[in-house]
Amino acid sequence: MLKGMFKKTYTLIDTRYSSSKTDRGAEKEPSIPEGLWRKCNKCGQPIYVEDVVDNHYVCPKCGGYFRVHAYRRIEMLIDEGTFEEWDKEMPFSNPLDFPGYEKKVLAAKEKTRLNEAIVTGKGKICGYPAVVGVCDARFLMSSMGHIVGEKITRAVERATKEQLPVIIFAASGGARMQEGIVSLMQMAKTSAALKRHHEAGQLFISVLTDPTTGGVTASFAMLGDIIIAEPKALIGFAGPRVIEQTIGQKLPEGFQRAEFLLEHGFVDMVVERKDQKQVIGQILKLHRKEDGFFTGGVAKMQEKAALSEREDGEGKEPLPGGPAGAKSAWDTVLISRKAGRPTAADYIGQLFDDFMEFHGDRYFKDDGAIMGGIATFHGMPVTVIGQVKGKNTKENIRRNFGMPSPDGYRKALRLMEQAEAFGRPIICFVDTPGAFCGLEAEERGQGEAIARNLFAMSSLKVPILSVVIGEGGSGGALAMAVANEVWMLEHGIYSILSPEGFASILWKDSKKAPDAARVMKITAADLYQMGLIEKVIPEAENLSPETMSGTVSYMEKAIEGFFKGLEGMSGSQLAERRYERFRNM
Repeated sequence: MLKGMFKKTYTLIDTRYSSSKTDRGAEKEPSIPEGLWRKCNKCGQPIYVEDVVDNHYVCPKCGGYFRVHAYRRIEMLIDEGTFEEWDKEMPFSNPLDFPGYEKKVLAAKEKTRLNEAIVTGKGKICGYPAVVGVCDARFLMSSMGHIVGEKITRAVERATKEQLPVIIFAASGGARMQEGIVSLMQMAKTSAALKRHHEAGQLFISVLTDPTTGGVTASFAMLGDIIIAEPKALIGFAGPRVIEQTIGQKLPEGFQRAEFLLEHGFVDMVVERKDQKQVIGQILKLHRKEDGFFTGGVAKMQEKAALSEREDGEGKEPLPGGPAGAKSAWDTVLISRKAGRPTAADYIGQLFDDFMEFHGDRYFKDDGAIMGGIATFHGMPVTVIGQVKGKNTKENIRRNFGMPSPDGYRKALRLMEQAEAFGRPIICFVDTPGAFCGLEAEERGQGEAIARNLFAMSSLKVPILSVVIGEGGSGGALAMAVANEVWMLEHGIYSILSPEGFASILWKDSKKAPDAARVMKITAADLYQMGLIEKVIPEAENLSPETMSGTVSYMEKAIEGFFKGLEGMSGSQLAERRYERFRNM
């Protein structure tokens, strides 16, 4: 029924197009009923309304996104029959007695059949309960007046009380001018409510649609624990025209679009409309409280692992052997740098299920040298972060040869702090020749970013495990290895700097790198003997993505044991144990 209603009332496709034909002599062509076809206001092509509706209001010709009415969005997102609307009717007031404001609002109500520019309520998404708010751009461009701010705040407060996640679909021109300073105050009010929601350990997913601008961008829309954007959505504080007029320059193609924000670190992902329900459902699944480390997740993990072994008919056998030293230290250095070694992406793909990558540091950039997100390990949600090298020249350039910038370390820390907020263990994969030492890295504070990670990781109240899978170069590696335990692959290295750099500094001759490697004590066997790492993971001969299954099986069993060993510990105890680990070195 709703679907049919939206076909009739959907006004954002140009309705001026008519497909009826003029007479050609005595012969007439069949006319098409009015309302069946429309003209896309993006590409200008004729489009069949039914196709647009079935395609989630995306033009089937050009892929352009049309704005969606609030109730239609809810219909696409919420499981059928589960939506309960809140605060549907709220009394109008004109705080500034602005002339003509009431008339304008009444016209918007009549046009949209809405009481205000946002619909809020509770429902289920893929079976998971959540509080939802959806802005409707037809209502005064969904500008935020006191009623919009009040409805958002009430919804967030109720979600906090009922321990439910919040999802808000933003679409707005910003603050409502007719309400002046009262509108401005809604920015602070909604942000304060979301702060309390966050402190209560509850999830907020912000979905940015076209357009999200002004005061809405500068408040609730950009405060999501996870921020999703629709393709090509306009997102920014000041509008493009205002910026061009201010600076007197033409803006680059794609400026302030969703993809621009992804590249610059401000959104986690850009998700097509057809996939949003599934993606949001998956995020809700990964934030179920009952699966967390402190709420029975370890026991469930063990049950699932045992069941998996019974189904396979046998347990997973670890690789034979232990800490090995058959090869020279320099041989190990060369193996750790070998181009064909598995990367962090390979380990994440084989060890975890449901991996969902998040992007950006929320300050400047998304650094390709660091990959991170959430996943499950035998059903228990975890945060996984890895330093990633490329497997070919093009990928190495995109990932900066595994050398993170300050933005990468800030992205990693953002994900770690998010993990602490939701009680998720953290697993880091270390593989870097060192932190990037370019001009831009210094300009953006490379040293500060690394120091901030060491400072924050020392007291995070969730388990942290770091595994050196290749090179562990200097502070660039340590910034992801302030952990409860640090493990190394048999042919990994972990050092104060490269052997070449060491030899250059002490002996003024980089050619003495093999001698430096020997005296530096940088192999897994050396560091295990010195008590600086807790475990050495045996490797298959000529380790590669094709031969890593045994290594992965060994690591999987070891991670199970790691979590089991920490079961029952409080967050404070985990942080204290981590502090003592480094205090005793």
